[in-house]
Amino acid sequence: MDNRAEVREFLISRRAKVTPQEAGLPVVGARRVPGLRRGEVAALAGVSVEYYSKLERGALGGVSASVLDAIARALQLDDAERTHLFHLAHAADGTSAGMRPRRRAGKRWTPRPSLQWVLEKFTAPAIVRNGRMDLLACNHLGRAMHSSLYDISAQPNFARFTFLDLEAARDFYPDWDGAADICVAILRTEAGRDPHDKELHDLVGELSTRSDEFRRRWSSHNVRTHGAGTKRFHHREVGDLELAYESMYMISDPGLTLTLYAAEPSSPTAHALDLLASWTTAATQPET
Repeated sequence: MDNRAEVREFLISRRAKVTPQEAGLPVVGARRVPGLRRGEVAALAGVSVEYYSKLERGALGGVSASVLDAIARALQLDDAERTHLFHLAHAADGTSAGMRPRRRAGKRWTPRPSLQWVLEKFTAPAIVRNGRMDLLACNHLGRAMHSSLYDISAQPNFARFTFLDLEAARDFYPDWDGAADICVAILRTEAGRDPHDKELHDLVGELSTRSDEFRRRWSSHNVRTHGAGTKRFHHREVGDLELAYESMYMISDPGLTLTLYAAEPSSPTAHALDLLASWTTAATQPET
């Protein structure tokens, strides 16, 4: 991806989101652009207008951490946005290539037997995905929960499912718009973290070509750290599910995320998961 264009569009999109009132600045005269002007961001960050304008044109290579921090404060970036800005700066000066874990080209990651054993020990749905939103591994309950994705592909991808299999995705995600926003924000975050990932480039190109909904969201440059929260799903066999989730990076497999889901005890969702688990267990029992 074109790093200079990524930097330019990200900074402009963040600048447009901050009003003068939010920045504590007086509003004087008519404004031709939404949000802050370049000069206002420069003043808030303590740099010259010329220097900030250069950065906003995409020239982030060699910028110090203190300047990046000052810009992040001026633009009121959240933690995910600040991290994304630093990733873009690393890519601009070439350090991101040395920071990325090395992977064997052309070889699809598969879970170690020991990891699969661990996943199966969880009594709640557990899945492993990468930053491209490929669903790489799960336990039996995780696979049963995501059966709609596996029905479509033996190597499912959340982004393709969300934007290219709309009927199934809108049924699976009661809040499809929210799920779509999160999906694109995760992909945009990954693009900043690993800008040389060809498979990610190809995926973004495919989705941009085939989905107006994806293309519109991609242009917003929103990023996200997907750590914990609550999601709603609709399972075709057990109905509505409201699940808390916790996501964590896998130290042994850099770039991969393990997500565990859980239902509030004694809730309708907990009973639905128990039912799904019983069906899953019965289906995997050997015949006698």
